[in-house]
Formats: sequence, structure tokens, C-alpha cells
Amino acid sequence: MKILLVASECAPIAKVGGLADVIGSLPQSLKETGTDVSVVIPFYSTIKKNIKNPKLVQKDVPVYFEGVEKTFNLWQTNLPDSSVPLFLIENEKYFGGEGIYIETDASSGGSKEEAARFLFLSLAALKIAQLFKIEILHCHDWHVGIIPFLVKKNNLKIKTVFTIHNLGYQGAYSQDIVNLLLGTDFTQGVNCLILGILNADILTTVSPKYAKEILTPEFGFGLEVYLKERKKDLVGILNGLDENTFNPKTDPYIVKNYSSEDFKAKEENKIHLQNITFGKPNLKIPIISIVSRLAPQKGMDLVQKIFPLLVRENLQFVLLGKGTLEYEEFFKEMAKKNPEKFWAKIDFDENLAHQIYAGSDIFLMPSLYEPCGLGQLIAMKYGTIPVARAVGGLKDTIFPKKTGFLFEKYDSQEFFETIKSALKSFENKKIWKELQENAINQDFSWKKSAKEYLRAYQKALG
Repeated sequence: MKILLVASECAPIAKVGGLADVIGSLPQSLKETGTDVSVVIPFYSTIKKNIKNPKLVQKDVPVYFEGVEKTFNLWQTNLPDSSVPLFLIENEKYFGGEGIYIETDASSGGSKEEAARFLFLSLAALKIAQLFKIEILHCHDWHVGIIPFLVKKNNLKIKTVFTIHNLGYQGAYSQDIVNLLLGTDFTQGVNCLILGILNADILTTVSPKYAKEILTPEFGFGLEVYLKERKKDLVGILNGLDENTFNPKTDPYIVKNYSSEDFKAKEENKIHLQNITFGKPNLKIPIISIVSRLAPQKGMDLVQKIFPLLVRENLQFVLLGKGTLEYEEFFKEMAKKNPEKFWAKIDFDENLAHQIYAGSDIFLMPSLYEPCGLGQLIAMKYGTIPVARAVGGLKDTIFPKKTGFLFEKYDSQEFFETIKSALKSFENKKIWKELQENAINQDFSWKKSAKEYLRAYQKALG
């Protein structure tokens, strides 16, 4: 099998969210099985400094776009520390400018500029697939959702697998914009996610629970009717964790490495975190933390509602993240008013994020919905116990009273009571150590998931 993964992001070269982590990790595990796999992303202007010694594969590759012949340059390097080929599509008009996404939250704003960026990516990826005789195009999220439609429309002998990472982001544009760019004849607005759902040979999403949830009105974002049509071709495959990046035994970002056999060293990370946030350490005080986008999906309104109750408890609360202005302003104000109980950095800081995972006792993820979730996997890998809502990948990966704590309803009081249960367990050293050992010894590697993707590819080939 010759597999080409197509996406808008790839860690660590071009990363905004969890999509990038999948594209940076899954191919390496596929490669270990002997699969012929490669990746293609745009050669964004802002990532050129991150690419070491790229090789020009082909100059001025033609595609028909905006009614005329356009060209791109195709470059090749490898994913860092691997032998997986990474192809880069260079075109300054479509991939120039600042950042990866034109819309700040990576969702579709419906602009012509954004449509041009990702529709050009889709056409270029199709061209590359034909040049290299790719058998399966594995398309990730709405940015390249139109590819399965174009494969069928043009009767190409390529199979497609389409992975939905977050149904809330869909890539919706007017028919006028799409027809102008692609020369198509759509008579109504175009939703790239729907086109991927209806035309891919196989559909996947990023956890088994989420695959079931998206068939319902509560989680389907209006697309459940289309997903039900494809139910027999839909499979939930849990995302893995890049254990080269997130591993307390080897992590260069934390002050003291540790393992399940040496939890004492985790205390040194807690002491360091308390020193940089509250000025003095106290191991008896539990630290709860959040590392997250500050967005409604992540349950930030629940955190707002219980905040006055939290700061009355015997705990310290650390938050790192950025996002919706309302939440940013709230947490800034609360940090000023509660300096002994709450510390916040409204930004994203990779180094600090690792230190928070290592130094915290309890990690909060009160998500409204969560396709898979990465935070809870990292937290458990670092022996930090998650308190999360029982949705999507959170329910698939956290086992109540064994590796963490779950609450069912999207309700602030239930959330707070669950945190109190975790705090009570923290007071019992024996129970807490068992929780930590169970959590840190979970296997979240990509190996199992890679085998499930191979089965999906084989099914696509028939």
C-alpha cells in the first residue's frame, strides 16, 4: 500500500492544535509496520525557517485553479527524527502571509482567501497523489474534505479515507466562491466536511465514543443525518500520544525526570511549579491545573461558575491558555484578586505546559464535547490525575477511581462535587499513589492505533 496523508498541520513543523500531533506521529508508527507512507502539507511562509535542507522535487507543477493554469513547487524533507517523507507544497500566493489559518480559531470563516488556501492544497495534493501513484489518500479534517468528492468526480483510481477530528469545524463556503476557484457547478453552498463524509471510501474519527456520539443531534452539529448514511463505513480510532515528546522519564522541559518507580522526583517538579507560580512550595496543598484553549468547547463556563467555590478549598489553581476574550479577561481578573490561590498565564508556552503537567496533582477537562482529547493523556502519562466530563475520548481513556474522575452531566455543581472527590482521594496517600501508578502505566502509544488504521486502509482497498 502507498499511503499519502494530507492535512493543514504537522507537528512539530506547523502546529496549531491536536490535528498536528496526529499528522506528526501516526505516519511514524505506520512506517514501523512496513507501510509505504508519506505526508503532504502546505509550505507556509512562516514555517520555512523550521525546515532543514529541503530538496526541490519538481518545479512549476501545474494545476487548473481560478480559471487558469497555476503552478506550485514541490519540496521534500523527512518528518523530524524519522524516515517518513514529508512533501511541502510551495505557492506564495496561497500559502504566504502570517500563520497557518486565516481565521484565528482554525474554523471556516467562509472567506474567499481561506477557501483559496485549502482548495488549492486539495488540488495540489491530488496532483501529487497521481504523480507518485498513491493508492490511498488519507484526508484529515475539513481543510481537505473536498478531496474525496474530487476523486469521485474525476473517476480517479485512488481510494480515500477521511478522518474527522472535530465536527464543530466544517469549512462552509458559498457556491460562487467554490465554483470560481475550482470551475465546478455547485448550485448551493458547499460544506467541505459534508463532501468528505459523503464521498470517502472509509470514514474515521478520533475515538470510539465520539464515533457514536456524532450520530446524535446533541453532538452531530447538524451533520448526523449524513453520518447515519455512512454508519457502516465509520470507525472510531483512538488517537495515540507521542511518547518521545511527552514522557516524564526523558522530558527536557521539566526540572527533574521521573517514572512510576520514582514518584519522589515528581515532588521536585511540584516544588518548582509552586515556586514559579505562588512563590513558595507546600507539598501538602494539592495543585489543580488547566492547560487548554480558552473556548466554550473546553467547558470554561463551568470553570467560571465554580471559581468562587474552588478558591475556598485548600488548593492552588494554575491555568495556562489563550482563546476567547471573555475567558482571558475573567482569568486575568481572578489572578489579580486571588494571588495566593490562583495563577494564570494567558498565552501558550510549551516549556511551561510540560512543567504544569509534571508539577500538578489534578488536571481539569470539563469539556462540552471532546473528540479525543490530548490533555488527559499527557496528564496521566505524568502521573497527574484527570477530572473530566464523560464524553468522547475522555470516557474512552479515563477509568473512574482507577486512573481519574468523571462526571456525566454538563453541570457546574456535578463538576465541583467531582473535584471534591478527587481532593478527598488526594488526602489518602495510599489511594493517591495507586491512582498515579495506574495512570502513568497506561499504554497510549500509537502502535495499536496504527494497526487499526491499517485495517481501515485494507477495507478501503476492498
